[in-house]
Amino acid sequence: MKKRLTLNEKAMLAMKKAVRKVVAQHKKDGTPLAIWEDGKVKQIIIK
Repeated sequence: MKKRLTLNEKAMLAMKKAVRKVVAQHKKDGTPLAIWEDGKVKQIIIK
């Protein structure tokens, strides 16, 4: 029997899917991706 996902689990899956999509788009375009690290904004290039 399939386990029913909680609302929290559905939200986490949707967030992970959205992040994968954004990372893939930045990689395709070659544009930097802004992240938050050690209390500062940092831009990274995904290869």
